[in-house]
Amino acid sequence: MERNNILNIPNILGFYRILAFPLVLYFALSGRQSLFAIFLTINLLTDVLDGFIARKFNMESDFGARLDSIADNLTYLLAFVGIFVFKLEEFLPHLVSFLIFIGFMSSTQIVSLLRFGRFPSFHLYSTKIGGYIQGAFFIVLFTHGFVTPFYYLMISWGIMSALEHVIIQFIIPGMRSNVKGLYWVLKERNSQPADPGIQYRGHHLKVKQNQNGNPSSDEKFGR
Repeated sequence: MERNNILNIPNILGFYRILAFPLVLYFALSGRQSLFAIFLTINLLTDVLDGFIARKFNMESDFGARLDSIADNLTYLLAFVGIFVFKLEEFLPHLVSFLIFIGFMSSTQIVSLLRFGRFPSFHLYSTKIGGYIQGAFFIVLFTHGFVTPFYYLMISWGIMSALEHVIIQFIIPGMRSNVKGLYWVLKERNSQPADPGIQYRGHHLKVKQNQNGNPSSDEKFGR
């Protein structure tokens, strides 16, 4: 891979989020809520920015998708740590639903590791939208407080997105990056050529018809 394909702006932002992980984690574990909230917000904003730049300027790549997925997972981990360190009291009435949400989110990673031996890098449209919703929720949580309708919107969308993610993993034969969504996966699968044997048989029938000028017996009976 060429160096220019690695050291572009989206990937640099991804590297930043990975390198910033220990620092932001330290802020959480040491109880520095203001610094934690500031740097978590920066991470969330850079996540939006690197995806926009990559798509806008045609800088998408398999390496960039994998890097972004690693950075996303670390950012989610920071957000969850921050919740349990700083906001657990506000989450206690909703703890069961939140743990279910975490379980569905984790399942996308676990299934991918078991099936393909690597972390996923699908970047589904539903996941991107869910990421925006989650990012906005965390920003509101640390600047304003817990907003119940916003919380249930976040986990509902996240669970639906995780289900789509897992279903796709059981459909596709191998892991790949930058998958749009289940609709496009099914559309692509349905548009693939039919069985080669069937194609050859159809071609053979056409040849027989062209040579004889009459439909073959197979064609007459629709076989």
